[in-house]
Amino acid sequence: MSGPSVAVIDIGSNSIKLLVAHRRPDGQVTARLSRTLDARISAGISRSAPQLSEEGMARGQTAIQTLLADASPFAPACIVLVATSAVRDARNGADFIARVRALTGHTLRILSGDEEANLIGRGLTCDPALAALRDFYVFDLGGGSLECLAFRDRRITRAVSLQLGCVRLTEKFVADRSAPFAEPAATAIASHIRATLAASDFAFSLPPVAVAVGTGGTVTTARAILAARAGATLEQTDTLVTLADLRALLAWLGALPLAPRQQIPGLPPARADVFPTALATVIALAETGGFPAYRNSLHNLRYGLAAEALDAR
Repeated sequence: MSGPSVAVIDIGSNSIKLLVAHRRPDGQVTARLSRTLDARISAGISRSAPQLSEEGMARGQTAIQTLLADASPFAPACIVLVATSAVRDARNGADFIARVRALTGHTLRILSGDEEANLIGRGLTCDPALAALRDFYVFDLGGGSLECLAFRDRRITRAVSLQLGCVRLTEKFVADRSAPFAEPAATAIASHIRATLAASDFAFSLPPVAVAVGTGGTVTTARAILAARAGATLEQTDTLVTLADLRALLAWLGALPLAPRQQIPGLPPARADVFPTALATVIALAETGGFPAYRNSLHNLRYGLAAEALDAR
């Protein structure tokens, strides 16, 4: 018999995600339901004084209500709502928190960058497919931020949150999202990523054989597109996504205007405008760190929060 379930709703800059999970008798945290809704609450996140729009907050509230309803049949013993970069950085983040509280009765927890990075790391250790890894990096690219972690002997030795999210960088470097992704934008994004990494306290100091794990939507979406092109499902594909794969994807879909890009199987239409930037970001990250590939894992922030909530039961 399974133990009690917990529900986690992660309110990100680009999407809002639900995980209903429980702990099996062997201790493994296992999903009972997982769902993602694209809400893009973070429009304007690149401004010097970011502010959530009325439309963005309304989309966020609707998505939260929908996901709470999805979780209800599982009768979760605990419901956790968290928000990351978009709400954390917004001048009116407190207003959004108050609206969510009035609408749902739940208190929205704002994660600091360090908390977000460390909980992503905790979630990753729930992935049985990665149980043999000892020294590895983890990168989770969202709409507002990029979380970078280093594990040595399966313990986090470095966790850094950088303002390199794909919505943020698209607003900053892409003048016309409806047009093909221009080479000057790709060059500017890559340069900005290298400079930001160099100015941060994140160091690529693990042994050269260390694996890079990609837990965010970018690597997962790239894998889904590659699967669709091969006539397969995501679950039927190898979790390894190579740098060559990512470069080829960007060369292909980046040359398309937005409308045909939105028709690509495996690419959610709501993400098509920021996905070239996201690909350019993970490519520049791999080039800077010297990684030939990413190992994709679906065990990310929500799993870390679920493990935390289940431990507290």
